[in-house]
Amino acid sequence: MSDILKTIYPVILRVPEKCMGLTIKERVAFLSRFARKALEISAQKSGDCLIKPAKDVAGIPVAHGGRFWSITHKPQYVAGLAASFRVGIDIEKIKICKKALFRKTAAEKEWALGEADNYNLFFRYWTAKESVIKAEGTGLRDLLECQVIELIDDNNLVIHYKKKKWVVEHHMFYGHIASVVKNSYRVEWLKIFD
Repeated sequence: MSDILKTIYPVILRVPEKCMGLTIKERVAFLSRFARKALEISAQKSGDCLIKPAKDVAGIPVAHGGRFWSITHKPQYVAGLAASFRVGIDIEKIKICKKALFRKTAAEKEWALGEADNYNLFFRYWTAKESVIKAEGTGLRDLLECQVIELIDDNNLVIHYKKKKWVVEHHMFYGHIASVVKNSYRVEWLKIFD
């Protein structure tokens, strides 16, 4: 296997300021198109042909030519990723949130792996689980079924879900966190903020 196939390239793009003046409906459509631009850059960087992002009737991304894909978008950033295995990517802004969300996101034994009242840890768990759920093609209803079983270091953790182990890598930037399912692949984050 060549090095290019052993590396995945998640792409993060900063949303242009002009997007803020759009209506909510226009902004959502723009962010979706812009996230697909990040996906296209990821596919090109990994040496792939252009991914044709399509979803099935349940809204789950469909692989194209043996290539899997995932996108995410938030008001300030979008991201996309193409890979040869089931992938998921998520971005969130790290902020104070209600403590009740902690209980809805992870069990006590998961919080015991790190600092339980830490918002960075909360968003690591949230985005990691969201990435795994996207890779598996299920919904947020399974959030608590995704269980963090190991904190490898400050940027990597392992989730057990549907009888599989999923390795997730995090990237912190400008008060945000991006998480991507990487399994045994190396991750090269590509950030385009101009």
